[in-house]
Amino acid sequence: MGAESDLSGDPRAEASGGACCTSVVTTLIDLAELGSVGGFFALRAGPAPGPARPLTEVYAAPEAGDPIGFRVAKVAGRLGAPEDRIAVSVAQLGLAARLWSVALGSAALYGRVPDLDPALLRWDADGTSPDDLWLTDVRLLPGDAETVRGVVQYGHLAALSDALRARYRISAGLLWGNAGSALAGAARELHGWAARSGRAEVGERALGLAADLFDHPDLRGTGTLRGTSFRRRSCCLYYRCPSGGLCGDCCFERPPTRSSPGAASG
Repeated sequence: MGAESDLSGDPRAEASGGACCTSVVTTLIDLAELGSVGGFFALRAGPAPGPARPLTEVYAAPEAGDPIGFRVAKVAGRLGAPEDRIAVSVAQLGLAARLWSVALGSAALYGRVPDLDPALLRWDADGTSPDDLWLTDVRLLPGDAETVRGVVQYGHLAALSDALRARYRISAGLLWGNAGSALAGAARELHGWAARSGRAEVGERALGLAADLFDHPDLRGTGTLRGTSFRRRSCCLYYRCPSGGLCGDCCFERPPTRSSPGAASG
């Protein structure tokens, strides 16, 4: 398989400074199989197309171009969002879901995760899965929960939250609530795929990893996770769009009539 369909690495080859033609491949991440779990799990490997930018640049203050502003405006236009913070929330939720899904899926399926360092991972703010995320250099890491946390939560979500809150009126609690919802959704999708594919052990690993990942101050209070069920304590604000409604894990039983920055939906 080519670079766009699998990631492989041999620890012995890495220790000796390079891969050898006779090395036995001991670790494999099959990107085609990973992407078959669902669109959020797709990842491209190799040179990124022109519009894609390293996420280090995306999280920094805009200088040449503005991927975050472009994405927020695109989401706002598509949803008819009456407030910027609604589009900010939905845009952040989508990227969080992509990052958690790729990392959690790799860890549950293969016991390793690709290093999604923001300098290596490029994002096309105008793209859609599978063509929005491109990994330009393959580095495999252990697939334990703390490594997944370091790759996604510390490596991306904290920086993304800071970048958004520096520019838009949106609460940290809402953004971390989105992160928790995205993590629970990735675990639920993996569990369902594993059950349909006769890979029950993959689903159980996904739920175990998710439970460990929720055991952190930034995520612990975002909602209640029981197996594949999650009920969040905040709202992503999608219900405020003209054709919006409540998500399946929303804290509300019915759409509220008012919202404020200090409320669960703010």
